[in-house]
Amino acid sequence: MEKRLIYHFINDDELLRISHKIKEREKKTTGKICVTIREHRHFPNRGKSVKELAQAEFLRLGIGKTRDKTAILIFILLEGRQFYILTDSGIKEKVFQNTWDEIKEEMQTMFINGEFCKGILHGIDKAGDVLTHLFPTKPDNTNEISDKIQIED
Repeated sequence: MEKRLIYHFINDDELLRISHKIKEREKKTTGKICVTIREHRHFPNRGKSVKELAQAEFLRLGIGKTRDKTAILIFILLEGRQFYILTDSGIKEKVFQNTWDEIKEEMQTMFINGEFCKGILHGIDKAGDVLTHLFPTKPDNTNEISDKIQIED
């Protein structure tokens, strides 16, 4: 049996560490952090950019339905070795795109150096810093989105 593509980049323990990091960072903010790792670009999506795939995933998971519109999706396409950071409207109103571009560049450097898990954890930490600063937790804060990484074939 052929090993899944994801296991060329990351192992189960690291996936668990990433989920725990999301949970830890979300305790300090009303913002939500989601990570999707897709192994392949499916045939109907061949002509779509990684940004368009991230937008479709954002809608599919209902990420845009959070109360404060303060969710972030880190969407990773392994087959094309591409990724995109997509933010909801509440974040876009307060954070310039260049902030996310800088975080993406830092993550990309780690990915290039073979530090896939470290890159994702770094992106979550940096996003968490932004969210904690601008959208601190509230007494009625709930976990509206699963902290589990979405893994798709």
